[in-house]
Amino acid sequence: MESADVRILMGSDSDLEQLQDAVRILKEFKVSHEIRILSAHRTPRELTAYLEQAEKDGARVYIAAAGGSAHLAGVIAAHTSKPVLAVPMPSVLNGLDSLLSTVQMPGGVPVATFSIGKAGGKNAALFAVQILALSTPRLAAELASYRRKMAEQVVQKDAAVRRRRPSVQD
Repeated sequence: MESADVRILMGSDSDLEQLQDAVRILKEFKVSHEIRILSAHRTPRELTAYLEQAEKDGARVYIAAAGGSAHLAGVIAAHTSKPVLAVPMPSVLNGLDSLLSTVQMPGGVPVATFSIGKAGGKNAALFAVQILALSTPRLAAELASYRRKMAEQVVQKDAAVRRRRPSVQD
């Protein structure tokens, strides 16, 4: 897909479930995206070839999801100066190994690392939208609306809880 602004790469198909909210967010904001399974360790040649082509095709942001040693984001960052947003995946040590591997990038090769799993995927997608919104007024307006709706939902839930909660004197 030549025009995909956001490229979602994952090391294994087992990571796809953790990224469903990320995909939903990108669709909700109508951000062009592509999803690929490419491993830093098992398919290094294919990954490098893909990244070279993605750069030529105008990729603007990368989201990388990987577990275990979690080198995918670092390898992507080594091949681009575009933002790389890493999502550590749950793994043998509940994702702690993935998180620590991802955040320990050497100085000079930055990777923005999000929380482990589904919440990290959702936040990485929202962060990708924020990056793109810097040059896309439509996205900036939609993000502001998204935030307002989230706040309204919290206020409504708070009101519902207060209506149901018995008073301290009861």
